[in-house]
Amino acid sequence: MIFKDQQIVATVKGADPRKLSELVKKIAAETDSDGLRGFGEASGSGTGWLGTGLPKGYDNVTDQVDVRGLDLLNADSNFGSARTLFDASKPSALQTSKEKGYAGDGVETHDWAESDTDEQLMLFIPFQSTLKVHSLQITSLPSRDTDADAAEVPMRPKTIQLYTNPAHVLGFEEADDIEATQSVTLHPQDWDSSTGTVRVDLRYVKFQNVSSLVLFVVDGDGDGERVRIDRVRIVGEKGSKRELGKLEKIGDETGE
Repeated sequence: MIFKDQQIVATVKGADPRKLSELVKKIAAETDSDGLRGFGEASGSGTGWLGTGLPKGYDNVTDQVDVRGLDLLNADSNFGSARTLFDASKPSALQTSKEKGYAGDGVETHDWAESDTDEQLMLFIPFQSTLKVHSLQITSLPSRDTDADAAEVPMRPKTIQLYTNPAHVLGFEEADDIEATQSVTLHPQDWDSSTGTVRVDLRYVKFQNVSSLVLFVVDGDGDGERVRIDRVRIVGEKGSKRELGKLEKIGDETGE
């Protein structure tokens, strides 16, 4: 098993030094503490896989996510971490065998996140600059195995609550006591049938000057016990870079 950030990211079946060496090289190529990288694929400015088109006048600003500060509560450690959700590559569930490369040749990857003890997830997303957030793209690709027990198949998110500019991840009880900036209920028909992606349109006036977001998955759509998320994308406009620790003077010198 290959671990990254205390998470299992791949499993090699059988004794095959060549596959193991190749996998380690690919995982090492991902490492970049100041940006987002896929399995050997850099994200660049505003680039990377998208599950649906961009609205006119807005950009993919996912590259502004400060990956070093991400946090994800109630995540099953057998699957991906918070960083996995912002990976620039296409989700493995949508990749062909050729696109998967080593992942389709004796190696099982877990490039998605699943909830652990119940269906709730709490994701803290800090940004490198203040943003105007127009919408989110959330990709969820649960198994289509019709023979599987419904309780064992992870669900797509149904109810989502969003909180702007918290200083840290919220606890589940804490979130219940705070009024959400916006609450969204997703329906089965909202999800793109080919990419498993939903566009969550936000009340734009409430998402100006956003330095961080908390995305709270309250429940899932179905009778299962877990929720699965493969990718998250942020759509909007970039603002000024955050300068932590810098004090700004309010008012003019003569009037204060």
